[in-house]
Amino acid sequence: MPGYIEDRWMTKKPDPATGQKRKTQRWGQGKRYRVAGVSGVKDRSFDKLHGPEGANAWLAKAQHESAAGEFVDPRRGQMLLRDYIDQEWWPRLDYDNPSTEHTIRGRVWTHIVPHLGDYPLNAIKTPQLGEWLKTLKATAGPGTGNEAWRYLSSIFQAAIDDDRLGRNPCRRQTTLRVPAKPPAKARAWPKHQVLAVREAMDERFRLLVDLGVGAGLRSGEAFGLSLDDVDFEGGRLLVRRQVKKVGAQLAFALPKGEKTREVPVPDYLLKQIRESLDRRPAQWVTLPWKDPRPPQTDREAEEREPQAHQLVLVAARGGAIRRDGFDTRIWKPALAAAGVIPPPIETKQAMSHRPGFFRTVVKYQESREDGFHALRHTFASVQLDAREPIVAVSKWLGHADPSITLRIYAHMMPEADGRGRSAMQNWFEASS
Repeated sequence: MPGYIEDRWMTKKPDPATGQKRKTQRWGQGKRYRVAGVSGVKDRSFDKLHGPEGANAWLAKAQHESAAGEFVDPRRGQMLLRDYIDQEWWPRLDYDNPSTEHTIRGRVWTHIVPHLGDYPLNAIKTPQLGEWLKTLKATAGPGTGNEAWRYLSSIFQAAIDDDRLGRNPCRRQTTLRVPAKPPAKARAWPKHQVLAVREAMDERFRLLVDLGVGAGLRSGEAFGLSLDDVDFEGGRLLVRRQVKKVGAQLAFALPKGEKTREVPVPDYLLKQIRESLDRRPAQWVTLPWKDPRPPQTDREAEEREPQAHQLVLVAARGGAIRRDGFDTRIWKPALAAAGVIPPPIETKQAMSHRPGFFRTVVKYQESREDGFHALRHTFASVQLDAREPIVAVSKWLGHADPSITLRIYAHMMPEADGRGRSAMQNWFEASS
């Protein structure tokens, strides 16, 4: 088997006169033993302290793993995790959806790099992961923690593909309690709660509640609804775009899953849209398509060409509605006023640029189940309670597959009323 150990402090051949090996000019300088000659394995030197035993063990391991095509040089795993993420892992990622890219970057640079980034790749073992998980559980929710764990695992897997690691420490983990993704159970609002929140909201934005509960639109889809998306004669809405936030900028894009759809709507909702437009006509808004970042190629420039749409609802000062601004200035104050969430906590915060002055910071309770999506859940519950087919409801919601709708809303479907039992009885009677 190829490979050998060289003692660089002594000559290879003995002195003909004495029969003893002689000291070389390197005697006492640098590492003494060098392992070389293994196919596909970079030479490695060992100092006197480790002696020939360390060199022999390394040679045997390198020969065995080289022959099996599994050799990973530990020196390649000494790269810091933050450097590997910055220089190799992140630049190779390619996401069509810039919002997804922004979310992943936020998770990695907020929850992984600050805590594990200064460790070499091959130094992150179960003890380091255990300490990181303690920090993660104290600073992030289970859903975010589960995502951060999955992203770290994918980083280690990429390092394996790059021959920097031999195994993924996140895989087959039996001693650590990994954050589990909390089960999502959609909860519909009762009618009185929908009406209370709507009444507590700024009048110019109440139509958003009607669009959410009356057509199942997501918030971004409601923000992106244009005048020509409303079919007054056919009694339907065409859901063809959304307004989404990419970093600090806005863009038009296809709805989630890149699926457009048609939703049949009641006369009541069409009436609310007409009245809203009578008070405030639709306004033209121009935004980049899909990605607001400067294009790097002609193709990107063509794909991101700005589009103009006559939006049914716009921000108080004009332009498309920003979801974060809507949540903090319109939605949560309405929830608090309607008694859905507690009143906000107000604190005074010193202003760094104006010594002696303070600003009031208002913080509302976080409640994912009481987000705008609750209106969409209410729409689904009403449709299912009316025994609309699950396939139709799935289509109106824009789900990729009816099984997704069933998984989310199965608990909202009405109980069986015995019709199947009667049909089975009739089948048996007819057979006897």
